[in-house]
Amino acid sequence: MGTQFGFIHGQALELVYSLPHDTKNDLLSELRYDMKPVFYYGLTASFGKKNPYISPGFLASLSFKAGVPGYSGTHENRDWMSNEDDALTNFSSHTNNTKEMLIADIILGATIPAASNIYIKTFITGGWTRFSFSGSDGYLQYAKLGVDGYGSIKDAEKKPCYGEVITYQQDWLLLAFGVSIGTTLIHPLSFDFSLKLSPLTYCAATDHHLLRNDVFKDFTKFGFYFEPEINASILLKQFELSLNFAYRYIGRTKGTTFIKYHDSSAYSPASNKAGAGLSVYDTRFLAVFHF
Repeated sequence: MGTQFGFIHGQALELVYSLPHDTKNDLLSELRYDMKPVFYYGLTASFGKKNPYISPGFLASLSFKAGVPGYSGTHENRDWMSNEDDALTNFSSHTNNTKEMLIADIILGATIPAASNIYIKTFITGGWTRFSFSGSDGYLQYAKLGVDGYGSIKDAEKKPCYGEVITYQQDWLLLAFGVSIGTTLIHPLSFDFSLKLSPLTYCAATDHHLLRNDVFKDFTKFGFYFEPEINASILLKQFELSLNFAYRYIGRTKGTTFIKYHDSSAYSPASNKAGAGLSVYDTRFLAVFHF
């Protein structure tokens, strides 16, 4: 049982895929939400053999992290509206605040001794993650639409925005297979290298455009997930200190989106496909007491 604290650094993505007649670009819209950085704290608990180098054994672990709300970088929105070329037509930039970050993970598996000071873990992991953001202030920059199409966005005027302009929330569900190798070649230090892989990702997201009062609900899946991780620990009798580095990536998902416009009370399906993505680095410190 132990405590953990650290920070993540990266971006969450919100996507709208284009239809053939929309634009020459593969995307109609891309929205980026910075987490640079978001600090967090949490608890962790693990169960397994005290000495995994002697014989095979069962392992299980639970982890929960809660982010500290606050400023976390920039929110940017890009649109490609022209069906004549793939040039950027709309751009906006706002201050991004992370309102909520919650991450819960569970691991079930087994340890297998491979040598006197090396063991292998195979496991299944499941997780739920929530990110919630708010964009405010900043500016809009829209290319002018003329009889000959859109002009250059470089010539467009930057129009300032004041106050909150957008909120966005992602809820991720993950199910993955993982493998790791652990060693104590340099006593009392131990090292663990792991990799998690899966196409089984699902995201439910809500985007509220406050300037127009339009709400978008996206339900997307099957973005390829992988997470390499390295952990270094020192064990002092029953007390263990660890430093952990991980990179979590989920490729572009795709699915359905539903829209509730400002003058409507009901949601209707959109013709465009929605998407989501994630790319974050995680630096974590753990203090664990072994019973």
